[in-house]
Amino acid sequence: MITKKDNQILKDSKSFAIRIIRLYRFLREEKQEFILSKQVLRSGTSIGANVRESINAQSKLDFVNKLNIALKEADETEYWLELLHETDFLEEKQFLSIYKDCGEIAAMLTSIIKTIKNNETK
Repeated sequence: MITKKDNQILKDSKSFAIRIIRLYRFLREEKQEFILSKQVLRSGTSIGANVRESINAQSKLDFVNKLNIALKEADETEYWLELLHETDFLEEKQFLSIYKDCGEIAAMLTSIIKTIKNNETK
């Protein structure tokens, strides 16, 4: 299970949430985009919130469920980022940087979930 002390997925998902908040501000203030920015804000910050919630999971099943929700939110965030890029609200460099970070978090979550499930079958 995840603990608050020195945990990479907690750090990365929180840092990502901060980037998403800054992106939201940029999209609202600079690009005057109000719909997609709200969607990416919700899903992008939800990743870290669900990872954080997993710390206090009541069981391994609850723990895995919280991480699965975080993974789904990461996938949704990728979708909103793709739309923002493909509608020219995000330039290529901006998009690639934050999209890569989101993908790395999704890969970490997938790895944690698989490890837990593999350990249960042993």
